[in-house]
Amino acid sequence: MNVTTLLFLLGMTVVFIVIAAFGILWAIKSGQYDDMEGPAQRILMDDDDPMIPFNRLKQAPKNTKIDE
Repeated sequence: MNVTTLLFLLGMTVVFIVIAAFGILWAIKSGQYDDMEGPAQRILMDDDDPMIPFNRLKQAPKNTKIDE
């Protein structure tokens, strides 16, 4: 293996590390890791629970006023 190949591989390694670091920092700053338990608990919720706002709107009669 000659020096040119070694420098090319080292350069590519640095580029991939920078891309990975940028991706991780973007994910942290955009809030991807803020709510780790919400999706796991949301799957256990009952879809027809009237306490969930979306279901309250869906189940209410059309001429009934709902307090938001």
